[in-house]
Amino acid sequence: DMAGEAPVIRIVNSIFVQAIREGASDIHISPQQDNIQVRFRIDGKLHEVPSPSKSMFLPIAARVKILSNVDVTVTRVPQDGRFTLRMENKEINVRASFIPTIYGENIVLRLLDTSAGIYSLDRLGINKEDTEKIRSVITKPYGMILSTGPTGSGKSTSVYAILNELNSPDRNIMTLEDPVEYRIQNIRQVQLNSKAGMTFASGLRSILRQDPDIIMVGEIRDAETAAIAVQAAQTGHRVLSTVHTNNSVGAISRFIDMGIEPFLLSSTLLMCIAQRLVRTVCPYCRESYNPPEKVLTTWGVKNWDSANFQRGKGCNQCLNTGYKGRTGIFEVLICDELVRDMIIKKKAAHEISRKCIEAGTLRTLQYDAGEKALKGITTLEEASSAVIM
Repeated sequence: DMAGEAPVIRIVNSIFVQAIREGASDIHISPQQDNIQVRFRIDGKLHEVPSPSKSMFLPIAARVKILSNVDVTVTRVPQDGRFTLRMENKEINVRASFIPTIYGENIVLRLLDTSAGIYSLDRLGINKEDTEKIRSVITKPYGMILSTGPTGSGKSTSVYAILNELNSPDRNIMTLEDPVEYRIQNIRQVQLNSKAGMTFASGLRSILRQDPDIIMVGEIRDAETAAIAVQAAQTGHRVLSTVHTNNSVGAISRFIDMGIEPFLLSSTLLMCIAQRLVRTVCPYCRESYNPPEKVLTTWGVKNWDSANFQRGKGCNQCLNTGYKGRTGIFEVLICDELVRDMIIKKKAAHEISRKCIEAGTLRTLQYDAGEKALKGITTLEEASSAVIM
């Protein structure tokens, strides 16, 4: 009940309630010259929403800072904080970022619904054949499994889905995260604390002394962490992690660039899963359509008579965007004998990719995106915005 609360508390709470109801992943509160701009990121896109008057900006910033446990008096340097909200029968972890701009502090709040639960492998949007490949690889006793893609492409969701699949009392599963996003029963989750000197590299060394079977490292950002992860995978552990690369074979180049010897990488890397997120056609206003000739040509679609192209007309349910919700598009590279041989021979990433496509062992991101558009799950236009053609 907001009735007896101070106006600023009511305003901040109402922004959170609206964002949670609309399924926003982020809230942006930005001071402008004469007003405040409030935007929600929904299904990967920013949408402007009605905002309070400019006179409320400083109280709003102070309120969010108090919630975030950061210094209210500091306005000239960036600050980061976090807190937990209990609203709308949900528990939401909020990561707050404050950065000074010419009109005041820009506030970005990342919302993480911890009550949403963890996806199963079958719900990610991976085709059946690749799902079976993943299931067979993750049961191998040791080796490294990588999830790759840009920020916000759903890498963590996929890694959590794999952990969930492997979670059982007879395995010691440990994670090293920055921060811990979802809490999982029976898994020991460790949060980084760089201020106290615990980095991915030092944390990973310590975890290796905890008799782990499976280790999840939130992200491999540097050569030191990469070397320890490869060593762990070599010495009988299953290691899962994420890296920022454009496609699955890019992960191989990234590790070699970080100084990992090709012969070591070839003997430890089991699989790379590259992914992106695309918006799905709104089920409430979907209709059949023929994409523009230019789009069809770009995608090289020839036999499109059999295609089921769908788009959303736009309605209240989808904020008139024609899209509601998102699904993943995937590229699963299994490090079989062909790939291992090419890694040892230091073949370029594009060559590894080409050989695997020729051998029929790799469905590219482009292929998967195109297939999901042909089936009417997303549109070719949306698929084009997610992958480089």
